[in-house]
Amino acid sequence: MRYCILTLVSILVFNINTFSCTNFIVTKGASADGSVMVVYTCDGEFHPHLRIQEAGDYEPGEYIEMRNWRTGQVGKIKQVKHTYAVVGPHMNEYQVSIGETTFGGREELVDTTAFLHYWNLMQLTLQRSKTAREAVGVLTQLVEDYGYGSSGESFSIGDPNEAWIVEMIGAGPSTKGVIWVARRIPDGYVSAHANKSRIGEFPLNDPENCLYSKNVISFAVEKGYYDPNSGKPFLFNEVYDPSSPSNLRYCSTRVWSMFNRVSPSLELSPDYHRGVKGAKRYPLWIKPDNKLSVKDVMNIIRDHYEGTEYDMTKGLAAGPFGTPNRYRPLTFQVDGKDAVWERPISTVNTGFSFIAQSRSFLPNPIGGVLWYGMDDTYTTCYVPLYAGITDVPKAYATGGMDKFTWKSAWWVFNFVANYANIRYCDMIVDIQAVQNNLEDGFIADREAVDAKALELYNTDKDKMKEYITNYSVSKGDTVVKEWVSLAERLIRKYNDGYIQDEPGRAKTVGYPDEWYMRSVKDDSKHYLEVWDKKEESKEPTNF
Repeated sequence: MRYCILTLVSILVFNINTFSCTNFIVTKGASADGSVMVVYTCDGEFHPHLRIQEAGDYEPGEYIEMRNWRTGQVGKIKQVKHTYAVVGPHMNEYQVSIGETTFGGREELVDTTAFLHYWNLMQLTLQRSKTAREAVGVLTQLVEDYGYGSSGESFSIGDPNEAWIVEMIGAGPSTKGVIWVARRIPDGYVSAHANKSRIGEFPLNDPENCLYSKNVISFAVEKGYYDPNSGKPFLFNEVYDPSSPSNLRYCSTRVWSMFNRVSPSLELSPDYHRGVKGAKRYPLWIKPDNKLSVKDVMNIIRDHYEGTEYDMTKGLAAGPFGTPNRYRPLTFQVDGKDAVWERPISTVNTGFSFIAQSRSFLPNPIGGVLWYGMDDTYTTCYVPLYAGITDVPKAYATGGMDKFTWKSAWWVFNFVANYANIRYCDMIVDIQAVQNNLEDGFIADREAVDAKALELYNTDKDKMKEYITNYSVSKGDTVVKEWVSLAERLIRKYNDGYIQDEPGRAKTVGYPDEWYMRSVKDDSKHYLEVWDKKEESKEPTNF
């Protein structure tokens, strides 16, 4: 009997709980090019590491030993005969991808004695699944066999042909049973979840499109969460993750914003996410007004509610230069009353994010593209990493939270994002110029790179892997180099409150008029005494 240790290849250390994530799903018929897309923003203050997990073959009797990094519980899982290669814990060699958001749910249902955590669960599932449907089975069978050591979780799972949402929660301490439900997103639709359970009522006799644990309803009845004689439908989300004004504001606002962007024609009311009692909840999936490209999806997840009444670049909290960033905690009290900052999709707390694009019209190594970015979605640059690569850009696997280094992609993106807060409204324009130039170039490259890779795939698969690896690594290297250069330009251009309109020529720009007005209204001492109203008040020459 042999043991191997399963490590978290994407993340070194979690300093803060990564409960705050956002997922968006685009089905094949809802995308402009016929691809399935799964979006995952992994939000938390940590330094990601991107790795390649190679495929492996194992003998009978081999086990994986793993530790739940939250509880310290250690356990072992029987290894399978063959595991598939995975780029990070994100997309495998068959273009299957997984994302998640934690909804928490009923705290008493967390099994603190179980060792299998959701991160390990995602990684194991990708190593063992060729399709999204198979992944649903692997995911749920693992927790049935070994227990589940996390709180309530929503998973997005996609492959080249379909996408699913799986929601699960434990059955309490020292209880192996797990409660779960899975729904296939209808083709032509999009879906989203953001730290709140989304599956409500579901069909009990449609196994092609809906799967669930046999105890999903009976357990709720047994625990007193649901009364079958109430005349009310069984809603998984309300039974296992009851709504409150805070979780609606914090979570459902993000879903509303994504849906509002892709289907403005629906005119979805904000009442539900503002906690209005009796307000109509948002559907699990909607049909977009127009089919979505990768670029569209990038824009959807770059969001601080701009253009809505919740626009975080507006108002006093945005400061003089319209920064949308709000530092945690997001909740606070004023005069004994609870108050909150809005929680946007784009946040300074993002560790990494990706758009996993699965394309059925190309072979798996080429069809799968992981558009990967580190730090805040708004200020990152997404790099295309093919599913069949054998290496990753070095900067994406370098560094840690304990020391700043320009050799780390995360630190480079993090620095630019933080520095932009000095004069956000101007710096973001400079950042987006570089961002768009690079990303638009990568998107424009797709057809030619795909064609070359396909040509090699049909003649020499080893050369094909070398080609797509070199391409992906070189683009990652280019992005980091460009971002270091961008950081240096920003430091030079925006210095001491001036803007250099030309290198070396500092220009006085001051503050926006609205900020001057707010400042003087707040403190009238800013007014200057004028002796002669005919004379213009001028700044002294020497000061």
